[in-house]
Amino acid sequence: MRRLRLFLPQMGWRLLAGGCVAFAVVGAVLPGLPTVPFLLVAAWAAKRGAPELYERLYQHSIWGPTLRDWRDQRAISRRAKRLAIGTMAASALLLWIVGTVLPVLMVISALFICVGTFILTRPVPRRPL
Repeated sequence: MRRLRLFLPQMGWRLLAGGCVAFAVVGAVLPGLPTVPFLLVAAWAAKRGAPELYERLYQHSIWGPTLRDWRDQRAISRRAKRLAIGTMAASALLLWIVGTVLPVLMVISALFICVGTFILTRPVPRRPL
């Protein structure tokens, strides 16, 4: 019974990490679905239940630098900032063009402003010389 209690939490962390990686992969292809937040949750969960996945995420040629910048410096690159702000602005504009009801548009716009402010106030990664 004790062994089962030790196994289940680790399996839960693995499932969460794997699911978040799957959502991140879909988000990399599907516009409107974020990638990096899912990768951050995947790395957080993998550290607790799947150390080999944690290492693979941080060593990945595409996603690794972004994850390492966040882990080591809590920083977001200029390119990622521009992409995130641009995507949110385009999404808000699209919602307005298609005639989304005003209360929904206001809530989503407020959310985008809060997230955008958070993103813009993060430092840019310092690169070693």
